[in-house]
Amino acid sequence: MIDRRQALIGTFAAGVATAAGAQTASPRVKDAAIPGLPDPTETIDLWPAGAPGMPKVPPVEIVDERSTDGQLPDRAVRGIVRPRMVVFRPAIPNGSALLVTPGGGYARVVVDKEGYEVARWLSARGWTVFVLFYRLPGDGWAAGPDVALSDAQRAMRLIRSRARDYGIMPDRVGAMGFSAGGHVCCDLATRHATPTYTAVDQADRWSARPDIAAPIYAVQAMTQPLAHAGSRALLIGEAASPALEAAHTPANHVTAQTPPCFLAHAEDDATVDVGNTLAFRAALKTAGVPVETHLFTHGGHGFGLRRTAGKPVEAWLGLFHAWAQSRGLG
Repeated sequence: MIDRRQALIGTFAAGVATAAGAQTASPRVKDAAIPGLPDPTETIDLWPAGAPGMPKVPPVEIVDERSTDGQLPDRAVRGIVRPRMVVFRPAIPNGSALLVTPGGGYARVVVDKEGYEVARWLSARGWTVFVLFYRLPGDGWAAGPDVALSDAQRAMRLIRSRARDYGIMPDRVGAMGFSAGGHVCCDLATRHATPTYTAVDQADRWSARPDIAAPIYAVQAMTQPLAHAGSRALLIGEAASPALEAAHTPANHVTAQTPPCFLAHAEDDATVDVGNTLAFRAALKTAGVPVETHLFTHGGHGFGLRRTAGKPVEAWLGLFHAWAQSRGLG
């Protein structure tokens, strides 16, 4: 552990990562970025010798641009073979960090609307944000349904191990996830101590438990009728047994060690049933875990930031920021 003054002094002014050697670039499409807001260039590879459990036929990383608006990119990456974090450093760190796991139905990982846009908003308010591009369970990795959790656990440990370099406190590191990335976030919050990989270096001595967690319109249940069919099929298979469904439904793993949670969901979400959030909230309440819950009448699915203008759901990120401050972060 390091004292607060050392952490805040750190080496953030240098603006460089401490890991030796070249890191894998952030996912990108040529010339696809918001004008005036260049993509971040600092990345951290999770696994120094390559990700464990490589499939016999490794996936090929492809970045798709799904937007038809040249002023508003909407990229998504699939076939991730080198999982990594993209770093958003604030001008003046407030001492808190957030690991962000974007959605994508476990078929892809969204880059912009649930990654970079949220990261820019939070880093402007002092947060150091790490957007995680995690491996996908349908690509044949040895860890199977736990592969994204492995990446999230490793990411949390790396962040804490490098706290001094980023001007953050190792006891002020949260997690936020969206949709299927919300399942990763719930999984991390409830199964942070579950061994899913063999330790590779000193960073793995650190805890993977987030100090707070914020699953946003999260996929959570793997049982019907609440399960999101696409995410479920890619995570555990269409013919998964009831035991496998239960094993990968985070509400079943909530304990007193689950961190305080912030939940947000739109009740008119036609993609991921709001019952996912309600079931997770009920499990948190039963376990005595502090939980802040915001349900919005309108907002649909995948609202992020760009689809909230003029709607009550526009307030969600500000509500999270205020709640996080009440918990001693931000």
